[in-house]
Amino acid sequence: MTTVNRIHEVKLGNEGEDRLCFHWAEYKYDDGSSEFGYRFMWRKPNGNLVSHRGQARIPSAKELFLLLKKAEKEGWFEKCESG
Repeated sequence: MTTVNRIHEVKLGNEGEDRLCFHWAEYKYDDGSSEFGYRFMWRKPNGNLVSHRGQARIPSAKELFLLLKKAEKEGWFEKCESG
């Protein structure tokens, strides 16, 4: 099993609706090793994350670009390349 610790998050969408999120996270594995990486997740209006068997549908390239730009604006997009 893998434990994922979210370090940074940016979201698109409105409060009270499902929102597409982009995360920088640490993936911790059962063998004690860990890796850092990016992921996309959907967040329900109640704040819970929704997993879709490891895949999150990204509705459009424009929304993908907007999430990347938000992460860049917050200053964590490029800094996180190496963990």
